[in-house]
Amino acid sequence: MTPLELKEYLTGLIENRVNLSAMIWGPPGIGKSSLVQQIAQAHELDFVDVRLSQLAPTDLRGLPVPENGITYWAPPEFLPRKGSGILFMDEINMAPPAMQGVAQQLILDRRVGNYQLPENWFIWAAGNRKVDRASVFDMPAPLANRFMHFEVGPCIDSFKRYAFQRELSQSIIGFLAFRQDLLHKILPDEMAWPSPRSWEMAAQLHSAGLDIEPAVGLSAAAEFYAYVDIAEKIPDILSIVSGKKSPEFPDDISLRYATVMSLVAQSRTVEATLNALRWLVDKASAEWVQLYAADAFPLLRESNLMADLQQSILQEEKLKNFLLDYAQMMAS
Repeated sequence: MTPLELKEYLTGLIENRVNLSAMIWGPPGIGKSSLVQQIAQAHELDFVDVRLSQLAPTDLRGLPVPENGITYWAPPEFLPRKGSGILFMDEINMAPPAMQGVAQQLILDRRVGNYQLPENWFIWAAGNRKVDRASVFDMPAPLANRFMHFEVGPCIDSFKRYAFQRELSQSIIGFLAFRQDLLHKILPDEMAWPSPRSWEMAAQLHSAGLDIEPAVGLSAAAEFYAYVDIAEKIPDILSIVSGKKSPEFPDDISLRYATVMSLVAQSRTVEATLNALRWLVDKASAEWVQLYAADAFPLLRESNLMADLQQSILQEEKLKNFLLDYAQMMAS
């Protein structure tokens, strides 16, 4: 499952008020935690992140408090008592079995000790797998059977969508579109290695004029800088999206990726998108026009500009034919 597919599924749980506990499995650094946070923000839900590996059993169940000869369990302050939100147990399988056992009642019965989770709260969790070289414990079968399970992996399309939304470095996006194998690659001999999380850090470093090696490692950084040297030769993107110039489409494959990703980053309006499409349809083969559309159209759709773009495209024969071919391709 890709992050985009997982986001769509989890969003469906919220919109349909399906209050079943969900467990997200996947390698480190692909954005499991940030994806859940994004969903909470999009639906204006509270978000409580609980790290069971940092707690003792009494921290979750509460401390025993005697009252009139009877012991009561005083629940911890971090557990929600009102409103609606997502109670997220991140890195749940880093907690020892005893701690995971205490969480079983909360996950299935939505209560532990004297505490009752409010009705409008969802319980979701995430964890790495042993194959990811993570220091994790086996999840007990009774606990695992209390979850729905989702396995998510790195996906370049999901990362590009996120990166364009966050306006990350165009050089980083273009490089990863060109070298998709380096989106997520655990390097046993390097402390730093490339992942969606570390590439986001690298984008901040690159925008600040700092070396990205501490974020993604020596080998990935070296390949990125080799790409940057070539990508400096891309056409004048601003002149293309403004309709002022119509240079030739580059011959070099890495330059082509850099050009298309830079066009997507600058396509924030209907007019800019139309100019980019006109240029690509005129200068490039269909595969590059489709690559551009696959990244640019979702961004316009999220800005509620897609309907206006479609109306404008239908006024021009070349663009109209492309749009029809693209729609057929997406439907097949």
